[in-house]
Amino acid sequence: MKQTVRIVVWEEDGAWLGYHEDYPDYWTQGKTKAELKKNLKELYLDITSGEIPGIRKVEELVIS
Repeated sequence: MKQTVRIVVWEEDGAWLGYHEDYPDYWTQGKTKAELKKNLKELYLDITSGEIPGIRKVEELVIS
């Protein structure tokens, strides 16, 4: 089953940088945009595996 996650990407000084919108503290990079996306997929699997302690995540809070 495919899953879609939102990412933030940009090119800077000849390298591609990016992170997952829900996990902005965990960046990765690539020489090309395709390599960056591959690295972002691997990073997402690492982050969501539960094997890395203390992962910080952006969430929403409803205040009424």
